[in-house]
Amino acid sequence: MQVDPTMQPLQFWAFMIFTILKMVLIFSLYMLVVAYTTLAERKVSAWIQDRHGPNRVGPWGLLQVIADGVKNFLKEETMPGQVNKPLFVLAPAIAFCTAMITWAVIPFGAPMPTPWGRVDLIVADLPIGFLYVIGIASLGVYGIVLAGWSSNNKYALLGGLRASAQMVSYEIAMGMSLVCVLLMSGNVSLPAIVAQQQAGNYNVILISIAAFIFLVSAFAETNRVPFDMPEAESELVAGYHAEYSGMKFSMFFIAEYANVLTASAMFVTLFLGGWDIPFTSWDNSSQYSVVRSLATFAMFAAKLYFFVFFFIWIRWTLPRFRYDQLMSLGWKFMLPLALAYIVIVASAVLGLDASGVARTSGAFAAAMGGINLLLVILIFVIIDRGRLISPAYSRLERERVARLRKVTADRAHLVHGEDR
Repeated sequence: MQVDPTMQPLQFWAFMIFTILKMVLIFSLYMLVVAYTTLAERKVSAWIQDRHGPNRVGPWGLLQVIADGVKNFLKEETMPGQVNKPLFVLAPAIAFCTAMITWAVIPFGAPMPTPWGRVDLIVADLPIGFLYVIGIASLGVYGIVLAGWSSNNKYALLGGLRASAQMVSYEIAMGMSLVCVLLMSGNVSLPAIVAQQQAGNYNVILISIAAFIFLVSAFAETNRVPFDMPEAESELVAGYHAEYSGMKFSMFFIAEYANVLTASAMFVTLFLGGWDIPFTSWDNSSQYSVVRSLATFAMFAAKLYFFVFFFIWIRWTLPRFRYDQLMSLGWKFMLPLALAYIVIVASAVLGLDASGVARTSGAFAAAMGGINLLLVILIFVIIDRGRLISPAYSRLERERVARLRKVTADRAHLVHGEDR
């Protein structure tokens, strides 16, 4: 039987050439998408606030990004006195590089056939890609902490300390939530996790609470509203990058939007089937084609930008947490919930496996979906009732709040009576 050459992996020389091409293309495309995500944020915020947004440079303001980039390159950079110069220069590079290299292990499309063999649409198909992303992403906080410490500025130092405390508080909950993904797939390879969801159901249905914990932790890890305590302008001027200017200042913002893209890509890969096209099995066949690769890439991009829009939408909708609320949510709610959920999911999977229910069957999805629905009602309707998740809740009891309001009303009544 003749073997289709497109089904075979690449030879060494072809593998090296295509890997270099993928590195160059993905890095270039990634930087372009990050740049225009900043424009998307300004446009979406203008739409939410009933403004026009950038619309003067180029058609519909599309060249505003290029104008801002040229401005930052030509801007004079300042070097404040008494800073630690090596670390001051190194900090934005650390934040930028760690944000860039996390994309190396994320699959973004179905394999593409070539005359030299099969080209996997992933830069580096590591067998531990899942752990690689978690490990590298957690290193980004070092750039923020070093920026705050090396600036010799008390506000910048407070921003760096807040970032480190916030990372420690939510990194654990994020890691615990991903244990449930491992229970579903039994593998730490990201392509294997995508294949598991293609064969059965998306993890957002099977382990909904884990998806919620991961999403909230991703907001905290990227320092986005309502978790932007490290750069709270009303308290810390500009936080950890208060002393930066020019392109060094811009690198922190590039790193922030790159982390948003990475967090969105991880959510799509781990919980939404990655590049899988829902409600069809055409993309799951073993017949590789260029059309299939392009279609799955387009689907991955659509899912990705939906969550980028969600990140932007939340930023311009919710207020910032207080610092005590941020810590309380991470340690008193997210972490216990993640630990309890691991036990529940492991018990449910063990019971269903013992009952002979296949993980790719509809019965398995119905059972896990029912368990998650009950947990959602229990947690967010019965237990929480807006007192744990809401960033504006009062720590006072309702009866005490009512008594204080009555005292205020009585005093106002007396004052008005004396005036008359």
